[in-house]
Amino acid sequence: MSLKRLKKNLKETKPAIDTHKTILIPLDYSFKALSDFSEVLLEKPRGRDWKPNESLEDEMTSDSGKLIITQSDAEVVRLNNNMLSSWDGFSDTFHTLLLSPLQLSWIDLSFNDLKSIHACLLEFANLSVLYFYGNNVSKLSEVDKLGGFVNLRTLAVHGNPIESSDGYRQYVLSRVPQLKCLDFSTVTKSDRVTADVWKRMIAPKKTKTKPPTDDTK
Repeated sequence: MSLKRLKKNLKETKPAIDTHKTILIPLDYSFKALSDFSEVLLEKPRGRDWKPNESLEDEMTSDSGKLIITQSDAEVVRLNNNMLSSWDGFSDTFHTLLLSPLQLSWIDLSFNDLKSIHACLLEFANLSVLYFYGNNVSKLSEVDKLGGFVNLRTLAVHGNPIESSDGYRQYVLSRVPQLKCLDFSTVTKSDRVTADVWKRMIAPKKTKTKPPTDDTK
């Protein structure tokens, strides 16, 4: 994604609201032209008065002497509208950035160039909201990895090549049945019925084995 497009789409940071209507203030690294997750540690988040952890200040500086962002108690991280194309450094970055990384509940990775949904996400089992739209995922089976998120309630993966696959919505709901909202659309009872029917239709049929014949007769 070009810098021109990033600047054109720049929007004001807004607080996130979780499924329990709690206002969550995000760490916002959107529109930073980041190409690697580790670069987050060299950036200040948008819209926050950042106070570094003094105990880590000496050991957490870059080669240039620039202070690396230290740990936050945030549960929401925005990395949308960057140029991320690889998952390298994802886990290490979040463990460095957050005081309680396993409490991460919301992450926005939309409008990047990620081609897969990496299994490293599963490390953050508390995720309830994942925005992944506008990336470059072409294999529908990548969605299967999200079935392991017990708490995942909101998912957005439209705007990826997989959206053009036959039965896209039914497939996602059959693989991630715990969702309440998919692509900013509420999951209805009708959606669940359709997904269940679709799942049974494509399920491999069991072949009946014939009983062995007695060749001695």
